[in-house]
Amino acid sequence: MHTVGDLLRQWRHRRRLSQLDLAIAADVSARHVSLVETGKSRPSADMVLRLADQLDVPLRERNRMLLAAGFAPRYAERPLDDDALSAARDAVERVLRAHEPYPALAFDRRWNIVMTNRAVEPFFADVDPELLRPPVNLVRLGLDPRGFAPLVVNLADVRAVFRSRIRRQLDIAPDPELMALHEELLEPDSENAPSGSVASDVVMPMVLRLDGREVRLFSTITTFGTPMDITLDEVAIESYYPADTQSAAYFEEPEGIRPWPTGG
Repeated sequence: MHTVGDLLRQWRHRRRLSQLDLAIAADVSARHVSLVETGKSRPSADMVLRLADQLDVPLRERNRMLLAAGFAPRYAERPLDDDALSAARDAVERVLRAHEPYPALAFDRRWNIVMTNRAVEPFFADVDPELLRPPVNLVRLGLDPRGFAPLVVNLADVRAVFRSRIRRQLDIAPDPELMALHEELLEPDSENAPSGSVASDVVMPMVLRLDGREVRLFSTITTFGTPMDITLDEVAIESYYPADTQSAAYFEEPEGIRPWPTGG
């Protein structure tokens, strides 16, 4: 079992900071950081959170640090449909609805879809029902040949962006399920490797062939700014935008929005 000093050192190394760097950022002495890491000083709960904040440690991992230091977890983890999260859930729903007629969805830290708007269904019209059984994973849905991967014209670029995002997640906080997903769908190979590098994964380019038409989209990801709940800390909203007027027309036609299927 890791001590709080072990965890602090691991996170400091992940962030490529020296003890002095962390001490200056947290406004404490480098000696104190050293004593905590070596187990010669027991930090208070506030000090654990102070150091974790400077290291940008995710809320889930902050709880782990608190437990290792002998304190109770500070951050709750409630399902998104919990009454306590009703305001946040309503906010996510409003964002998704407001984005119609264009597709948008919310997913958790393992890329499992937790909420969608009505414009998402055209992406999944020909998806194998097996992939639509909860939890529906966005990465698997997008890259699995049984999903809508056959519809993605620039699949190699999309795969490269997913690979970059998940590698960054794993660098921030290792996760066995996320690593398994990476190994299953994102390990580079000669067949799927992109011919060139993707310029940015902040705006993700995607070209789909839907209903005999080429639809060009880009997407952006939104997260909660200052969440105090682990679930909210790990929820992201991905919104897809048409890249040209012809693509916009695909979704703006009367049949462009159809209800999300309830069965599977």
